[in-house]
Amino acid sequence: MKNKKIKSLNLLDCTLRDGGYYNNWDFDIELINQYLLAMHKSGIKFVELGFRGFPSLSYKGPCAYTTDQFLRLLKIPRKLKIGVMVNASEIINYGKGDIIANTKKLFPNKDMIDFVRVACHFEELDVAAKISSTLKTERLKIIYNVMQCSERLDKEIETIGIKLNKFPIDVLYFADSMGSLSSVQTSEIINLIKKNWKKEIGIHTHDNMLRAFTNTDQAIMEGVSWVDGTVTGMGRGPGNIKTEYLLINYQNLISRKKIDFLPILKLIEKYFQPLLQKYNWGTNPFYFMAGVNGIHPTFIQDILKDHRYSISDKLLFIDHLKLTKSNKFDKNLLDIDRNLYKLPKPSIETKKWVPSSKLKNKTILILGNSPTLKKNIKLLESFIKRKKPVVFGLNLQKSINEKLINYRVVCNLFRLLTDKNKYKSTFTKIILPKDRIQKNILNSMKKNKIFNVDLRVSEGEFIFKNDSVIIPNSLVFSYALGIAGSGQASEILLAGFGSSAENEGKNIDMERTLEIFSIKSKIKISSITNTNYKVDLKSIYD
Repeated sequence: MKNKKIKSLNLLDCTLRDGGYYNNWDFDIELINQYLLAMHKSGIKFVELGFRGFPSLSYKGPCAYTTDQFLRLLKIPRKLKIGVMVNASEIINYGKGDIIANTKKLFPNKDMIDFVRVACHFEELDVAAKISSTLKTERLKIIYNVMQCSERLDKEIETIGIKLNKFPIDVLYFADSMGSLSSVQTSEIINLIKKNWKKEIGIHTHDNMLRAFTNTDQAIMEGVSWVDGTVTGMGRGPGNIKTEYLLINYQNLISRKKIDFLPILKLIEKYFQPLLQKYNWGTNPFYFMAGVNGIHPTFIQDILKDHRYSISDKLLFIDHLKLTKSNKFDKNLLDIDRNLYKLPKPSIETKKWVPSSKLKNKTILILGNSPTLKKNIKLLESFIKRKKPVVFGLNLQKSINEKLINYRVVCNLFRLLTDKNKYKSTFTKIILPKDRIQKNILNSMKKNKIFNVDLRVSEGEFIFKNDSVIIPNSLVFSYALGIAGSGQASEILLAGFGSSAENEGKNIDMERTLEIFSIKSKIKISSITNTNYKVDLKSIYD
């Protein structure tokens, strides 16, 4: 160990707090007690058991609140220091916004915990610092965790110490919230903080770009004396630096006694390895892209577990987030399609297209994008020229000669946002729910003739109206089926639709969509290319 600036290192394990983003903080008491015992036997002195927060409308487990009553149920080793994290924004915004009253409401008894860590954004610092004055006692250690320092200017980082020096705060942490800091940037931030902050400093790293260990090591070299870790790296998004690695590498700084690694390794084998297999945290190319582009890791965590997104959808979503303010997590950005299409009516309504005026008693051919389409392009083009069906292309996927496609069917907002510039070079007619689409997207389609058919999503439904449709989900395939139904088509043919090994959940949605359509409509669906879906096959040579 080359570092000579610090004589000891405080390792704060926050597994149950940061790891709770994967299981809604719903850890079994048996696991928690074994975890606490392993932490103690491993020489770790500080454990952040969870958040302390106000009641939520959605279900969250005990480590989301870490109440005094819950703490009394646990077997906490006598020498282990127990703490909780509180989000400053929650105290600032709760109820009438009385910071002192809200703090006292969350912490009626300060004897059950040894430290409180206040997480706050830079713009909350002045107000959030008042929380420390309400919490501070002689025995209670107050830690402040400033998030997203990588997004701030140097002059702003220098002022953190000035803002917090006058308050009873013991340790100042900074978090690499995006997992994007380099070791050079880590050093720069620490030295900027040190200009006006003379007390202890801590670092909380994320592993988006596989830099958590390197940046923590660099921070220790710069004299940081508090570091965070989680067992197996379990934490929001890609996770954190692994506690077990910190113990192995810095054992002489963490404990005066020889560290016994057996308890934590047994803990991992029995409890955390099964959790890792279930939730699959850890970095991957998507988290790496998020780190490079300053995207909050929770966006990636949520889309990775959402079966609606294929790999290409995930890439489109990341492209969309690059263009938005995505350094703070906003669930509304994830639910943009569901929220938009669940509204009963658009806020502004314009003239709509009546599909039956062009589709009644016609054969509709819907083009997918599975490999079976590419194998049969020449046959398919010949089929279209002979049979003259009305051809629907989904989104802007390229396959057959564009002149053979009558309409492009579009409703996925992420695809619209990322593909909007491509519409300038296509003249194909586009069917979309115009009244629900942003003007800046519509402006990119001035060269295209837009056919406005509204859509609304209602689970389990297919309802075909004169100039609008109600469909069971926001899949563009469902929208295309809805338009064919509203248009009173005679039959629907599919080409290029096969279940995808990369997205089992989407396959289930497709099967369910076809099942509901067969119940709600008399229009027969067949496929003229090979498919795994439960529809009749029809020869492309007919």
